[in-house]
Amino acid sequence: MKKLFSALGLTIALFLTGCAKTPLASLEQDAQAKQFNTPSKGLSGIYIYRDSILGSALKKNLYIDDKFIGESAPKVYFYKQVAAGNHKISTESEFSNNNLSINTESGKNYFIRQYIKMGVFVGGANLEQVSEDKGKQAISSLKLAITH
Repeated sequence: MKKLFSALGLTIALFLTGCAKTPLASLEQDAQAKQFNTPSKGLSGIYIYRDSILGSALKKNLYIDDKFIGESAPKVYFYKQVAAGNHKISTESEFSNNNLSINTESGKNYFIRQYIKMGVFVGGANLEQVSEDKGKQAISSLKLAITH
């Protein structure tokens, strides 16, 4: 019971400590990414976004094919072009990464939503692929983060 109260206290403290910050791209780069242009031949575009304020004090690492692309924060998105084909999108969670496999086609954009979920000690994260319409709508009010 004592561990439960400790975990609860830690979770509440994380929610009250303020929002996590992540480096943002320029307004011009943000506007360009929000045009949702068709990727070049042989490439696919991957948008990963976090639209929820749940867990706003938490930053969670994001990876494409095990390559670090950045730390997410609330109300930001990442954009990365990759070769068309199979890809593993991963997010840091409470105890290990959660993965989402997608098969991308040349010249298409894909939209992945990262969401925070309650954990045992701290919030975890997971990923879901969403429709193009839902992704574009969500991203329209978010800010582009710098992709590594």
